[in-house]
Amino acid sequence: MSRPVTTLSSPTLKIPSFSRLSLQTHKSQTISCHSLAIKARPLCSHNQTLKRFGLFLDSRDRKLGFRVNAENGEGESERDGVFDDGERGESTMPERFRYLTKEAPDPPVRWPWFVALGFLIYAWRAVLFELGNWKRGVIAIIGFVGYLLKLLLAVVFHFIGDPITSLIRCIETAIYTFQAFYSGIVRSAPVPELTLIIMLASAVLAIGEAAAPNSVSRQPYLLTVSGLIGYAAVRNYISEPLFWTLLLGLYAFSRFIKKRDDVTSALPAAAVLAAIGEPWVRVLVMVSYLALAISYHSKQLAKGKEEVEVVTADTGSRVPVPLLCAALAIGIHVAAKWAGYRHLTWMLV
Repeated sequence: MSRPVTTLSSPTLKIPSFSRLSLQTHKSQTISCHSLAIKARPLCSHNQTLKRFGLFLDSRDRKLGFRVNAENGEGESERDGVFDDGERGESTMPERFRYLTKEAPDPPVRWPWFVALGFLIYAWRAVLFELGNWKRGVIAIIGFVGYLLKLLLAVVFHFIGDPITSLIRCIETAIYTFQAFYSGIVRSAPVPELTLIIMLASAVLAIGEAAAPNSVSRQPYLLTVSGLIGYAAVRNYISEPLFWTLLLGLYAFSRFIKKRDDVTSALPAAAVLAAIGEPWVRVLVMVSYLALAISYHSKQLAKGKEEVEVVTADTGSRVPVPLLCAALAIGIHVAAKWAGYRHLTWMLV
């Protein structure tokens, strides 16, 4: 008798038909089975359908097995040796009840911690003792390294100590000089004298620029050197004969080495003398330089070069450094005086 069994529409397993299958049980009984055609799905979790007909399938190694019930009804619970006794399918218990099947955790064991705590306290006392010893050792090592550094510094200064000392003294002297200079400007800068110097020097520079265009912008370094010479003469750093000699040297350098005209060559010396000289020297210098400028301009007019010189004149010339320094000194003094006055006013209020 053939009886087809159909499961879900998934990969199927077909058992070939046997015309006659003879099986012998442990009681030497012969059982006859007719042709059997079965379609079955690989057994994953439930095997009720196959179990119903005595078939089962191992999902791990894909082995097919079946069992045969004896005619006398014995062996209903026997299984083939493919599965071991401990294997089960998935549980059919609902998800909301599965947490009840978890094993309760064992209560934590705390008494070994008290034993370890005793050892830790004893070990910490030993650590503190060793740290006290290490502290003294570290201090000794640092002191030794300090002595080595001192020795190295002494060796360095033995060979190059004098140049280093001289350099440090030069830097210190420069700092103190700048501080004293700045303090002198803030405390007692001669604002009227500086204003007069700026006015007279600017007048001389204007005369020279009018007679010989670009006479100021072509020699900024000579004008700066002449300003330093004038400051040194005012502060009595150089003597008067040396002062006149330096001014004559500036004129000779510009006239014979740089090959410039008389107005341009005499401009640095005339500006310095008009700025720091005695009143009669200032008047004499300005009159003489004005006459020289007029004479030079007349000669240029006779040669017809006025138009060319005016066209090539530089309109973007900068202010000479000595005049800029004088104006800065006035500004610093006035600003410091105003700040001090405001500070006293705030303190009184």
